[in-house]
Formats: sequence, structure tokens, C-alpha cells
Amino acid sequence: MSALRILMTGFGPFPGAPYNPTPALVERLVELRRPAFDTIERIGHVFPVSYRAVDRELPDLLAAHRPDALLMFGLAARTRHLRIETRARNAVTTLWPDADRIKLRTTSIAPGASARLFGPHCARLTRAAQLTGIDARASRDAGRYLCNYLSWRAIEATQTSDGPRLAAFVHVPLTARDGCAWPGSTITAEHLVDAGEAILLELMKLARQGKCRPA
Repeated sequence: MSALRILMTGFGPFPGAPYNPTPALVERLVELRRPAFDTIERIGHVFPVSYRAVDRELPDLLAAHRPDALLMFGLAARTRHLRIETRARNAVTTLWPDADRIKLRTTSIAPGASARLFGPHCARLTRAAQLTGIDARASRDAGRYLCNYLSWRAIEATQTSDGPRLAAFVHVPLTARDGCAWPGSTITAEHLVDAGEAILLELMKLARQGKCRPA
């Protein structure tokens, strides 16, 4: 059996969030040494918080690496738990600029459906995270900013003949730069790594089984 390829992504800082914990999380997950990871190729990437960057870099990454699964992380600074997103909404904010200081002039991403679903595998990923002891919950609202935008584009990719078999987006709470929990939260950077590892292992199983491809 050929090695699975898992593309894991985070986001850089953006207006209102000078520190984003997801690049460090992705780096840790790429570098983890476990026997279970000996048969997979893990590719890490950090997107600038830019609509143009997502539209340019995501297709290039998919073409270059042809991943079997896509595991994306983003920051939800006002949330104090882990959120496994179950869908992307066909919505985008016209109020908040991205890191390129660009505001979109439309409130939708594409013509057509009001939302796209990641698939039933989200329930299994949520359960895998919960078993590490972290407060993890399924979410139906990925916002209207770059996390939701990337989610929409990723689900689009899973619906192509040569795209990844499945995709998942995980919103993480803010942690301090030193990895400690943010005031008002109990989740540290190490908790995020443990939960991220559990999600990654479950995603590997699902990708191998070829199940849960979004309709």
C-alpha cells in the first residue's frame, strides 16, 4: 500500500490577532514521531490570512502533493473550546479586511448552495479529540472570514476526481505565546497537540478506508 499523504495547514497572524497558535501546532504535528506515522507523509503549510493567497496556494499544494486528506487549523480567539467545523457557509464578510488589507465586495463565495458539508466523518473526529480530555464540540458556523473561505475551497477540492478524499477544519482557542492557557481558558498548546494528534490518527483511518467522501 502506498503511503498516505496528509496536508496539514494553519494560518498566520491577522488584523486583531498578532499571534496565531496554529503554525506551531502544525509544525508539532508534522514532527511527531510515532510508529503509526511511519506509513504516512505529513506535509505542513501556513497560509497568509489572505483570500488571494488561499486561491493561489491551495491549488498549487494539492497539485504538488496530491494529498489523500486535508486537515486545516484556524484560530477562534473568542472561543474557549475546540471546534470541529461540520460545514462551510456560502458567506464572506465585507467588513473585515484580510492581512493584505483587502475587503471583498461580495457577501457570497460562489453562486449556488448556501452551505457545503464536510461529511459524517466530523463526528468521529470530534469524538477522537474528546477522548484526549479536551473540550471539543462540533460546530455549524465557521464564521465569514478566511477559515470559512478555506473550508469552502477545501470541500470543493474533495468533490473533484483528483482531489483529497476528505477534508476537516478545526478551530482552536487562543493560547499564550509560551504555550500556556489563555486567561479564562484551560487549554494549553500541549492540549492542542494531543487533540490534533488524535484527530490526525482518526483521519488516517478514514482516508485508508476511503469512507465519508462529501456528497
